[in-house]
Amino acid sequence: MENATNLEKKELTCIGCPLGCSVSVEMEGGEIRAITGNTCPRGADYARKELTDPRRIVTSLVRVKGGELAVVPVKTVSDIPKGQIMDCIRELKAVELEAPVAMGDVALRNVCGSGVDVVATANVGAKNG
Repeated sequence: MENATNLEKKELTCIGCPLGCSVSVEMEGGEIRAITGNTCPRGADYARKELTDPRRIVTSLVRVKGGELAVVPVKTVSDIPKGQIMDCIRELKAVELEAPVAMGDVALRNVCGSGVDVVATANVGAKNG
């Protein structure tokens, strides 16, 4: 009698470089057994991370008080756990920056306790007069 295995196969498109390789991952019992299809090491790294600890960069807008524009685009400095995205957005909803805002200014420190800051990605000058 043959042993039944819980072999599961996942197909991913790597976003680690412009090639966009089709990466296949074989998992058994929640553990990665094999990664194939990647043409560079980044593909294997991407697949491993995506299946064990998926993370994302978050981009959004925050309000600006007294600015030439009412909002400024922001993004997380690095990726945060995928499960924290909506909490991050909720925290950003309460943020209002004072004009002027410079690209790189920290809009929110340590979002969701992740250790990651959210920074402005554009300049917004103060409203004249």
